[in-house]
Amino acid sequence: MVALTNIPIRRSPTETPQWVPATWADYIAACNDAQAQQADYFRVYFNQGYLFVDMGWEGISHSKCRELLTMIFTLWFVRQPDIIFEALGGCIIEKPEQRGASPDEVLYVGESSPRWQPGESRRVNLRQWRVPNLVCEVGDTTLASDLDEKKEIYAALEVPEYWVIDVQGLRVIAFLLQADGRYQQCDVSEALSGLKISLVERTFARLANETNGSAAQWFAQQISG
Repeated sequence: MVALTNIPIRRSPTETPQWVPATWADYIAACNDAQAQQADYFRVYFNQGYLFVDMGWEGISHSKCRELLTMIFTLWFVRQPDIIFEALGGCIIEKPEQRGASPDEVLYVGESSPRWQPGESRRVNLRQWRVPNLVCEVGDTTLASDLDEKKEIYAALEVPEYWVIDVQGLRVIAFLLQADGRYQQCDVSEALSGLKISLVERTFARLANETNGSAAQWFAQQISG
């Protein structure tokens, strides 16, 4: 096993993400280190022999976008009180020995979302729990990786829908998993049934001049009625 101290860790948003050869044991060590440090921004990704550890400490713009995502989910489903949903921010999802990832947001729609029990790993084992309906990455300084390596991970994990929020461009790029196991860009969400991605993008575009709270209020007005 490679010592975690010898694995390149992205410690600044100005650094380019580095995917390095590593074992599953290295990935577990990185996850354990993240848990021990209880860092606010410690992201770990593993994809069949390659590891990326990120402590890049994204800033205000990243945080504003991430929180706006959660508000959009809540505002969308509050109109449909009969639908069960659960948003999990900052958790790790994985298929042991193969792939693991730390998406910014994970959305489960319906019953049977993960439940932690004492003594269990704090990571979401997708061999034990069902795959989430949607995962989201907020890409400020990691956009290229979000649209490449991370996209590959989520497709292999068979996540049916994947969103990338481009913080600097205030774009929303959404994908649906196809029968061939590849993502194809889409205009309408399936996880948030019928929600147009263009409306989500217009909501994020308001962050250029507004708070995420006012952007969320605008979104609520658009979907009311």
